[in-house]
Amino acid sequence: MTSRDTGTRIRKAPAERRHEIIRAAARVGLAEGLECVTLRRIADELGVQPGLVGHYFPAADTLVADAFTSATMAELDGLLPAAPAHPADLERPKDPAAPADPGHPESPTASKDPAAPADPGHPESPTASKDPAAPADPDRPGHKDPLSTLRRFFTLIASTEFDNVSKLWLNARHLSRYRPVLRDHVIDQELLWCRRIEQLIATGTSAGVFRCANPWTAAVRILVAIDGSSAYINTSADTRTAPIADLARTVAETELALPPGSLAAEGTTMLPYTSTGPR
Repeated sequence: MTSRDTGTRIRKAPAERRHEIIRAAARVGLAEGLECVTLRRIADELGVQPGLVGHYFPAADTLVADAFTSATMAELDGLLPAAPAHPADLERPKDPAAPADPGHPESPTASKDPAAPADPGHPESPTASKDPAAPADPDRPGHKDPLSTLRRFFTLIASTEFDNVSKLWLNARHLSRYRPVLRDHVIDQELLWCRRIEQLIATGTSAGVFRCANPWTAAVRILVAIDGSSAYINTSADTRTAPIADLARTVAETELALPPGSLAAEGTTMLPYTSTGPR
């Protein structure tokens, strides 16, 4: 039985409850679309009263934006884990649903914006430098094998397991036209994804694995190629063809001066192309 059924509520620490709400909203957004992330829908998902969700998120648009950030951050961390904190490449705050410090429980009346200023001295503070041209340190753990890391990245985003995230990005960009809070989160995530790719390219270039004069420009072009091929996710997922599935990878190989197929999954046989597809 749920707390709604019994009329009683299980009391949780504010940070834990907020984390639970955002995670539920992220699941709904991924599976059903961000339009389905409403206070009542998430309350039903958790078996609580809508007023409880509204207590933490008086504005549904804020919950939608946090749900988007939570889902896309989790995906990014799985695809391209961040290197350990370093003064040259500090990023915006992590997943807004990430548990807070147990010693500093979050007040339910505090700002719910995951991009709200944090401690400037903390490695993940949003007040830290975001200079996209800041050099990456090739000796840091997490950047030891940039070629394999990038190969894994392109293998994963070309798989059907990435489809729901592609749909979420397409959905969020459409809704951001009308929802300013969501638009800010989408911009932040775009920059963060570019930043992760740029850091990896800069590391590989420093190590002599890639040849790239401007890692930031290359990262932007690669992300545009990923988003461009994902734009067809709602209409061509069932008829996925190699030219679409391989678009981002082949753009990356060109940007990094790599031989064709260098970033393909290991064991993949590259077929020559004709105007109508692979021979």
